[in-house]
Amino acid sequence: MVSWRKALLFGFLIWLIAFLVAFAIFQIRESSRPLFESIMPVVLAVATVFFARLYFSHVGARFRREGVLLGLVWMGVNVAIDIPLMLAPSPMQMTLGEYLADIGLTYVMIPVITAGMGLVRAQGTPDTTPEQDH
Repeated sequence: MVSWRKALLFGFLIWLIAFLVAFAIFQIRESSRPLFESIMPVVLAVATVFFARLYFSHVGARFRREGVLLGLVWMGVNVAIDIPLMLAPSPMQMTLGEYLADIGLTYVMIPVITAGMGLVRAQGTPDTTPEQDH
């Protein structure tokens, strides 16, 4: 990874943005669950693209590898923060299966986005060959 510190910080910020939006629109979750379930992945995607763009602006090579690692780190950060909050006695108290089906699976979009951005960035770099980018 180019910067573990930035990767972890940006992963936390992605989680924080999604959390703050979910908190702000929590009443929608109660009154119109499908709308809430549609808004949250969009928020997650926008935050992921924004921070991936910032992160990749400092990456000079091995874009595909960096994109996959970055996405896995960010997904891990989000799940690691969520699990204690969602499974502990709280307003959201869920079982692990409920969490994975309702929220956890949505986080798979993070490495999909960052790996895709890494692939696009690698293709746009004339001096990057497949041998250099793994």
